[in-house]
Amino acid sequence: MKCNYNVLVMPPVYSKVIDDTLFETTQNVLTYANETKKRNFVETVELQIVLKNFDPSRDKRFSGTVRLRYVPKPKFTVCVLGDERHCDEARANNIPAMTVDDLKKLNKDKKLVRKLSHQYDAFLASDVVIRQIPRILGPGLNKAGKFPTAITHGDSLVQKVEEIKSTIKFQAKKTICLAVAVGNVTMTVDELAANINLSVNFLVSLLKKNWQNVRALYVKSSMGKPQRLY
Repeated sequence: MKCNYNVLVMPPVYSKVIDDTLFETTQNVLTYANETKKRNFVETVELQIVLKNFDPSRDKRFSGTVRLRYVPKPKFTVCVLGDERHCDEARANNIPAMTVDDLKKLNKDKKLVRKLSHQYDAFLASDVVIRQIPRILGPGLNKAGKFPTAITHGDSLVQKVEEIKSTIKFQAKKTICLAVAVGNVTMTVDELAANINLSVNFLVSLLKKNWQNVRALYVKSSMGKPQRLY
C-alpha cells in the first residue's frame, strides 16, 4: 500500500532530507537485509542520529514521543495491569494481563519485579490500579523506564495497545549519539520511508537549533551496514 507523503511534509526548515535520498536509502537497507544477507530472524531498522552544536552536560536535554504510521516492532509486547473488566477485555483480545492479586503475589521481590519488567516491552494499567503500583511493586518498573500508561474504561484497549506499539521516544542522554527503532525489514519501502520521514521531522522539531543541531543521520538494520541519510 502506497503512502501519501504530502501529509508528512513539514515546514521548509524540516525538509533537508529529499524524497529521492529517503527512498534510495530505505531501499538499500531493505535490499541488503532481505536479499544480500538475509537472516533467520526479523531485523529491526534503526534511525541513528549524530548531533552537533549540542553539549549534553550543559544544554537542556530534549525528550519527546511521536506515534508512527506503522508499528516498528511486530513482536513488541504490552501487558495490562488491570481491574477485572480490563483484564477480561485484554484476555478476550489475546493481550497479556495481570490482576492486582497477581501483582501482590510478587511480594515486592526485586528479582521478580525485574523479571516482569524484562518480560514485556511496555505496560498499561487501569486508572484505579495505577495508583497502587508503587505500593504493590515498589519502584522497579519506574527504574526500568516502564512505568505503566493509564487507561480508563472509556478507552479502546486494543487501540491503546496499538498506540503504544506505534509510539517511539527520542531522549537526549550523555552523548551526542542516539538511536531509535523506526521499523523492521518486513515492511515495504513506502511504509519504512514514511516512518523514517515522520521520525526525522519530529526529532528536528525537538532540537533547539533544528537542522543546525544535526551532524548526520543513518538508517541501519540490526545486522546490516549503516546507510547515510543526511
